[in-house]
Amino acid sequence: MRYGREEAEWDSLVEAGIEFLVERAELENTTSYTEFNSVVCRRAGVRQFDFSLDAERAAIGRLLEQISEDARQRCGGLLLSALVQYLGTNDAGPGFYALAKRKGYTVPRGALPRYEFWLGQVAELHARHARPRRRPAS
Repeated sequence: MRYGREEAEWDSLVEAGIEFLVERAELENTTSYTEFNSVVCRRAGVRQFDFSLDAERAAIGRLLEQISEDARQRCGGLLLSALVQYLGTNDAGPGFYALAKRKGYTVPRGALPRYEFWLGQVAELHARHARPRRRPAS
């Protein structure tokens, strides 16, 4: 069991999470923790994480970490979890920056340089996965 979830359930969450975040990258978009929770759990056919509980917030953080780890090669070394941000903000959560450090990235200290680091990850994920744009018919 991982964070109160059976292995098969956890694996389904990871698979659904990768699929959803790659879709967001293809659309050159991001998502919120709330939307991520809702969509991924619905697709996996499991209960949503309860953000009012510390253990559930920790679980979704670990899920995003595993998604980034499992998709890292597919994403050219980028951290797919960069596409998940707090609702109503324009930045990643502290777990993203901690993961980036553990994966060998140099994460700047100041707020603006950290923000620019995150934006760089998002922009590179978008560039890597973006769907080709259709040209208007002549």
